[in-house]
Amino acid sequence: MAASVVTRDHRRGKTALFLIFCGWAGAAPHWFAPGRSLLPAITLAFFLGGYGLRTVLRGHKKWFENSNSRKSQTLQVKGTPQVDVLVAARDEEKVIRRLVEGVQALSYPKEKLSIWIIDDGSQDGTSCVLEDMEQQLPNLNVIRRTRAAGGGKSGALNEALRKLKGDWLLILDADAQLQEDSLERLVLFAQQGGWSAVQLRKSVVNAESNLLTRCQAMEMAMDAFIQQGRLAGGGVVELRGNGQLLRRSVVEECGGFNEDTVTDDLDLSFRFLISGALVSILWDPPVQEEAVETFSALWKQRQRWAEGGLQRFFDYWPLLISGKLTFHQRRDLACFFLLQYALPVISFSDLITTIFTRTIPAYWPLSIVAFSISGLAYWRGCITNCEGPTLPSPRSFSLILSIAYLAHWFIVIPWVTVRMALFPKKLIWAKTNHHGENTLKA
Repeated sequence: MAASVVTRDHRRGKTALFLIFCGWAGAAPHWFAPGRSLLPAITLAFFLGGYGLRTVLRGHKKWFENSNSRKSQTLQVKGTPQVDVLVAARDEEKVIRRLVEGVQALSYPKEKLSIWIIDDGSQDGTSCVLEDMEQQLPNLNVIRRTRAAGGGKSGALNEALRKLKGDWLLILDADAQLQEDSLERLVLFAQQGGWSAVQLRKSVVNAESNLLTRCQAMEMAMDAFIQQGRLAGGGVVELRGNGQLLRRSVVEECGGFNEDTVTDDLDLSFRFLISGALVSILWDPPVQEEAVETFSALWKQRQRWAEGGLQRFFDYWPLLISGKLTFHQRRDLACFFLLQYALPVISFSDLITTIFTRTIPAYWPLSIVAFSISGLAYWRGCITNCEGPTLPSPRSFSLILSIAYLAHWFIVIPWVTVRMALFPKKLIWAKTNHHGENTLKA
């Protein structure tokens, strides 16, 4: 069942080939006969759009009811497993105390719960806060690393992994906020479903700060909704870092956290998948977190997400097309790779070619279908009953704004692809700054 961590060998070459192929695919239709130039886009829109539409429409209500019904069963669980809560923290003075106090307030049996904070070379007051709390809380364990220890967030998590003995790991970001019964319900859901990993729905606690955070709140709901649809169709669920429950033994069998990637969660998702470990997503309760509040912070964050997303496909593609995966899983990955990563690069090439050849864009039918399906997923996700912060209402203006907001991926992904193809990558921990000004919302 083991799936060892792969290295970043030949990533630049693979990225360059991907860039060349997408560039050719975006430009080639402009030299077709006028009646045939839209044929590639229409064909892809039919197949990819059809699959995306089925994913959005598939079985969410039943899935939501099944997961929510476990709320009444929480206190009946027997043989409560040991859980280690892991947080890699660097310069988190503003939120780290609230996080530890929030975990301590969980209704999970205290003798079965340990908190591990990896202070990864913090240069603010994080270390002082942790030193003070460590003396007061017997189940709080603090691991201190130097800032130059290496490995980024994955290196910090691996430092703790070697010391753990619990059955499950709950990975949280420093700004995470949980409901009192979140861990009980999460563990019960994982045990009863036979899952090796479960991702909590991510919910934005500062959605009302500005239009950008509002769009991100709707985006998180859309993402969770689509993931449930993918799972219901035999497809793939991806971990999202914050609020992921992992069976420790499976993490160890997979080689721990990959220190050669910028997104440990996306990488681990694929290694669980290749190992045959089952991954699910839980709509309620959510893990609440801060959305970034400026475009510069969003640009930085999304570059890292895009790069990590591409890295894992380039690293694991031979195994992703092998017999280790089911047909439904391979089809799901192929469709969403084309929609999430190939389409933005192809569309950018299409636009550049349109400008130079003074012809009409060739891929607008596929883009319209992709944005329309995203709009439907926004709407369905935001009207679904949920715990935690109230999701933004998908009224016409909010829906149109959020669909337009998704266009940033059509800039981020082409730029990251070009950068990955041309420049060597120096792995650093490009963390998101947290403000700690927003508190848990029911």
